[in-house]
Amino acid sequence: MTKDTLLEELNRLWEPIRPYLARQVEEIYGRGDGHILDIGPFSGVIFTLAQKNVGQSFLVATFPRGAFLSCSQEAQRLGLEGKVRIIESDSSLTGVPDDSVDLAVFRGALFFPSLFKVDFGAIYRKLKAGALAFVGGGFGKYTPPEIISRIGKRSEELNAEMGKVRITVESVLDQLRAGDLAAKAEIVADGGLWIVIKK
Repeated sequence: MTKDTLLEELNRLWEPIRPYLARQVEEIYGRGDGHILDIGPFSGVIFTLAQKNVGQSFLVATFPRGAFLSCSQEAQRLGLEGKVRIIESDSSLTGVPDDSVDLAVFRGALFFPSLFKVDFGAIYRKLKAGALAFVGGGFGKYTPPEIISRIGKRSEELNAEMGKVRITVESVLDQLRAGDLAAKAEIVADGGLWIVIKK
């Protein structure tokens, strides 16, 4: 299987998780307006947020190559191609203006160093004052155990094929410290390993 095929299957597999993860994101965000950014190859939560009208404008910055087509097809399938804008980008978030984002979501950010390196500094630069980013990975705290058990094994296999690595909270804190962001970040271990960064 190519990386693109693996990615497509993994994103399809995770579709039932989106509403539950979106609920956690919505709870942390605490707003119904603003400019929402979904980052990277595992984007999709933004589609649920757009369907629920959480946010006023919606942008997906996809990478690596191949993720753009998959994400565009998904938007089309859901009838959201007119509402959610999708661009090809990179881990530096090229094409996303600085100080333009109210909420950034980056699922799968920490675990795939063979695909990309998460750039916390770039994410922070894109946030407006008072905005936040939800960065990390996991099923989220609201996903029912029966859904996790239904997709868990296959998800693990696909993740392994894509080069997923295990990381520690300490290693994430080291990355945040290196970018002078530790004081602006909170680790959330409920339903995965997530970092909430506030500007």
